[in-house]
Amino acid sequence: MATDSWALAVDEQEAAVKSVSGVIKTNATPEKTDEEEKEDRAAQSLLNKLIRSNLVDNTNQVEVLQRDPNSPLYSVKSFEELRLKPQLLQGVYAMGFNRPSKIQENALPMMLAEPPQNLIAQSQSGTGKTAAFVLAMLSRVEPAERYPQCLCLSPTYELALQTGKVIEQMGKFHPELKLAYAVRGNKLERGQKISEHIVIGTPGTVLDWCSKLKFIDPKKIKVFVLDEADVMIATQGHQDQSIRIQRMLPRNCQMLLFSATFEDSVWKFAQKVVPDPNIIKLKREEETLDTIKQYYVLCNSRDEKFQALCNIYGAITIAQAMIFCHTRKTASWLAAELSKEGHQVALLSGEMVVEQRAAVIERFREGKEKVLVTTNVCARGIDVEQVSVVINFDLPVDKDGNPDNETYLHRIGRTGRFGKRGLAVNMVDSKHSMNILNRIQEHFSESRESPLYHTDIDSLQKL
Repeated sequence: MATDSWALAVDEQEAAVKSVSGVIKTNATPEKTDEEEKEDRAAQSLLNKLIRSNLVDNTNQVEVLQRDPNSPLYSVKSFEELRLKPQLLQGVYAMGFNRPSKIQENALPMMLAEPPQNLIAQSQSGTGKTAAFVLAMLSRVEPAERYPQCLCLSPTYELALQTGKVIEQMGKFHPELKLAYAVRGNKLERGQKISEHIVIGTPGTVLDWCSKLKFIDPKKIKVFVLDEADVMIATQGHQDQSIRIQRMLPRNCQMLLFSATFEDSVWKFAQKVVPDPNIIKLKREEETLDTIKQYYVLCNSRDEKFQALCNIYGAITIAQAMIFCHTRKTASWLAAELSKEGHQVALLSGEMVVEQRAAVIERFREGKEKVLVTTNVCARGIDVEQVSVVINFDLPVDKDGNPDNETYLHRIGRTGRFGKRGLAVNMVDSKHSMNILNRIQEHFSESRESPLYHTDIDSLQKL
């Protein structure tokens, strides 16, 4: 099992599809509550960790904004350049890291600098982010001092355990370094002081351990890491708890914050938690639709859409395909109907626990299933090799029912990368959905992207 978001078993030079849309409003099923959506973000992050087993070859350019623009900008091409303790270097190599990832090249010199520097970094799963901050924490610890020196906040119990695994792996040649989990169920007696050097946990429990129970002396913390800030602020109470913890720490404590996305709410939070930071951003890779053939099919009903899908089924199973639906209910219905017709499909559903979802994705990635039926939320952030066909059984719209252009691009943009030919088929079953598709086309035609072609149901077999 993969233990971390820095691990990703995908060579990004293969076609992949990922979707980042929110929940869709429809009349067919009730909209999910905000709480369900927030749980999805944390579950998705855990899922990404479970299904990844080595670094992604990230093609995004890294943009570095230094706190002091006059200071020289350092980056490293090898771990030896960082002058790590031999035990830590041994741990890095034992984990399979041969050279720093793009984010590590720039982040590690800042995180290991003397005097310590604060950092806000944008970093998706698979970029080596967790390994980087774990290395920073382990480098700052004085093993002879028997009290907590590094504190790491994670949004959920499960994500804290995943990060803990990385600490244990990287620190395995440093057996004197000890780790404690400040998570639900880890009960300690009142008045007890913790002797472990690194504490990783969820904000509520960590706050209790620092203030009410006084297991930790926050004034002795040297490094404070806030991981997955975008997931953190989506969880009720975590934002305020994190800020309260940060305010207890000494002024010279090193603050490190990581987030996959940098929307305004994350920025505001980051600026409250991390004073005077260096900033690392990933410039978005330019995605193009030039190599993707896009078709739309006019249908009169859901059943006609299903018939159109059956017509194309033989063609799409040559490689692999993802079929996107609005809702869990539609996705479950479609997968069941396809199975009745004798087609082998995998269903990725929000009803599944994270481990079940990971198993489905692994089977799809290994080619055991050729077709994956899913919803936007379930497929968010998932990269799978060999996807060359994307079918929008339902067109992507945002929470207000407007065209979601970014999701459309993410869904189909991964099928035609590096000059490969991709195929996208959009099912249209009403004047409203035709209007949505027209507006999507207008959006991309403004940026000179490739056009949409009309095809009929019978012609689908020839695509």
